[in-house]
Amino acid sequence: MKTTSGVESGLASPFTRQGANGHDHADKHDEQRLEVFVVFTDTPGTLAALQMADRLAKKLEARLRLLMPYEVPYTLPLTRPAVPVGFLEGQLRTLACQAPMEIAAHIYLCRDKRRTLRLVLRPRSLVIVGGRKRWWPTAEQRLAQALKKDGHHVIFAELR
Repeated sequence: MKTTSGVESGLASPFTRQGANGHDHADKHDEQRLEVFVVFTDTPGTLAALQMADRLAKKLEARLRLLMPYEVPYTLPLTRPAVPVGFLEGQLRTLACQAPMEIAAHIYLCRDKRRTLRLVLRPRSLVIVGGRKRWWPTAEQRLAQALKKDGHHVIFAELR
């Protein structure tokens, strides 16, 4: 995985190449291909979202992207998060290996998860967020609602 630095720092898996704008370089055919984004919440929630995204991506013949916006506290520099980047990479690798299709995984070291997702996601993206549903809004449900307000098509993969 490679590291890029800047205001919103990002790490990308070896099979993706990121440009200066945060989007991957691809040929014309790949640019027109639909993408399904899964936002990392926690391991069980993300696993449920990946399972749903895998079925959906196969039906739509879409690429699958796993995004992990990791918030680094202001007391630490972006280049030195509280959790080692190698651990985060391992966590994503383990999740990505459980899906049968190829997944492009990205880690974004940031200060604000929602702001980072606004910068990374294209307008009207198809996004899947996984988590538990409660009668009070959970962090995952609030994230899904915020993404909907930003104009994205959001599916909530509910854990049972």
